[in-house]
Amino acid sequence: MSIDLTEYSGGVLLPVRAQPGSRKNEIRGEQNGALKVSITQVPEKGKANKVLLAFIAKSLGLRKSQITLIAGETSPAKSFLISEITVSELEERIAPFL
Repeated sequence: MSIDLTEYSGGVLLPVRAQPGSRKNEIRGEQNGALKVSITQVPEKGKANKVLLAFIAKSLGLRKSQITLIAGETSPAKSFLISEITVSELEERIAPFL
């Protein structure tokens, strides 16, 4: 099982399966090739996406400015563009959570 990371212009695409409204913020491993992330924020007016982005940045040791939501704004299946990083560097940062 691994995360389906894809090289993209200027960075790497990170697929995320979001689970808003959870009891705590945590990375829960892999689900169907995506990083499964639970967050406490309920999905209203984009608040959950902001919390999700900040949590991913903190957990993986990235700056929030490196992460851009490019697909799945209203869906649990999201795609984030992580800039200024290689696929292998991102794999190393994700590995402890899998």
